[in-house]
Amino acid sequence: NLAYMYFYSERPKTLAERKFEDNVPIEVKKRRLNEVVTIHRNNALEQNKKQVGKTFEVLIEGEPKKNKEQFSGRTSENFYVVFPKEGLKKGEYINVQITDCSSATLIGEVIQ
Repeated sequence: NLAYMYFYSERPKTLAERKFEDNVPIEVKKRRLNEVVTIHRNNALEQNKKQVGKTFEVLIEGEPKKNKEQFSGRTSENFYVVFPKEGLKKGEYINVQITDCSSATLIGEVIQ
């Protein structure tokens, strides 16, 4: 679900910079990038929706940036998951049932 996307810009000292003119207006580049980002987010959301209801073993990596009341971790399939701390410790493996999602994050509850 992770993708690094940028609009095209010539890299210095490359063949493209030396031999070809960059004739695509910046507005077109930005529009095209926005289209690709939108497609990626929609696809990622659909993929994440398929995980709701499933239970995964998750390695607790730490606190997410947005909510210090939670922990975050990754499944063996590399899905990013957030869940309540509930007295857990970083570095533990736990089982998490997925209850909701966004295009970037699975949201879950710890299963004892």
